[in-house]
Amino acid sequence: MNKTAHRIYIAILSVIVLIVLLAIINKGFQYYNVSLEERFFHPDHTTLKPSGLLGHGMGILGSLFMILGVSLYMIRKRYRLFSRVGILKHWLEFHIFLCTLGPILVLFHTAFKFGGIVAISFWSMVAVFLSGIIGRFIYIQIPRTIEGRELSLSEVRNMKGDISQKLNDSLGLDEASRNVIADSIKAKTEFSQSNSIVRFIKRITDDRRSLRKVKTVLKNNKLPKSQRSAILDLVKNEISLNRRIERLQLMQNLFKYWHVAHLPFALVMLVIMVIHVAVTIVFGYKWIF
Repeated sequence: MNKTAHRIYIAILSVIVLIVLLAIINKGFQYYNVSLEERFFHPDHTTLKPSGLLGHGMGILGSLFMILGVSLYMIRKRYRLFSRVGILKHWLEFHIFLCTLGPILVLFHTAFKFGGIVAISFWSMVAVFLSGIIGRFIYIQIPRTIEGRELSLSEVRNMKGDISQKLNDSLGLDEASRNVIADSIKAKTEFSQSNSIVRFIKRITDDRRSLRKVKTVLKNNKLPKSQRSAILDLVKNEISLNRRIERLQLMQNLFKYWHVAHLPFALVMLVIMVIHVAVTIVFGYKWIF
């Protein structure tokens, strides 16, 4: 899938979610806007109540979307048999689509009335949804290949070249200047394991200071503009790789803590959802079947 096709794919998924949301709001705005006591007398009550034709249907479809969203992505991610079926990144995006559309439908299925054990499942779903947004942010910060596979720390480090050798090959750059440039880059490759988030934020300021120092050194050497640009590009590339290495280390650590919150809430949501579905079937709520 090329970039244009991928953008169309994302746009279609986003438009579907938006259309469904707007359609439900347009259909049930007046009903959801009245008090719980007055809804019984509303003409749309038999359709939009949790056990109604549309309300019940939204609950069933929303639950199926979430189950499919979780199951398909986990199967694609964990089983080698399916490792070559599409790009993992695209599967994640489809997982996000289903697990965004599903909670929207479940939310309107409840008619904004929460109580009993179902309330635990609902708020677990909310926690899963919100933590999923955070997880998506963490995910996109981790360096990956074009296929979406996470790069290992050694792979990112192998992208780094020997900047000292490259600077030695640069004509017109004195030894003191080469040492200043090399040291300003080399110092950034040593990371502290503690306060990694603070260090990650501070890195932005440090990198800008390093670039200003390099620009000053190059200007003092009175090198041709083309050579200055080449050396500056080399330094920027090293700084970018250093950032990727530290970002990989930081985000891998954050991902470990993220799973501690995301997975348990997802399991609680699914278990109570199954109980809720079983109880509704026992009491005869079978929708259109």
